[in-house]
Amino acid sequence: MSRLLLFLPPVLFLALAAVFWLGMRSGDDSLPSAMVGVAAPAVTVAPLGSGPITTDALLRMPGVKLVNFWASWCAPCRAEHPMLEALAAEGVAIHGINYKDQPAQAMKFLADLGNPFATMGADGGRMALDWGVYGVPETYVIDASGVILARIAGPVTAQALEREIRPALAAGQ
Repeated sequence: MSRLLLFLPPVLFLALAAVFWLGMRSGDDSLPSAMVGVAAPAVTVAPLGSGPITTDALLRMPGVKLVNFWASWCAPCRAEHPMLEALAAEGVAIHGINYKDQPAQAMKFLADLGNPFATMGADGGRMALDWGVYGVPETYVIDASGVILARIAGPVTAQALEREIRPALAAGQ
């Protein structure tokens, strides 16, 4: 009996490890959002740079659009930037919300990498809280009536573009 007890801890450990491994393989790594399907919260931003500012009225105008929360200090924001530039070149209206950043640093980021944003504004954190942002970057697809169709937590990748953004853009037309 005592010899059997010696094998019990390794067997329990292996069983627990198998359960964790199977749970991590579920394939769905998306973060759920209570915001999908509801009207986008109010836009409350300060001007950033000399370009047009993101407003509530713009988000409720005809056409589908993206709202992208980003920051110059955010490495994943830098990684997703070429994807945003490509979308903007395709004619997708992207509204940039600079999150908890220094304006000079934000403008340098855009000067170095290019500016894909049709409009932008600076958020000290309140707007992101209202929108349910977990961290930057986060991107929302908004339809013509201002309803959130999709939320992409993390950088926009080629996979996220094809799996989430393009279908939401098509649905929002």
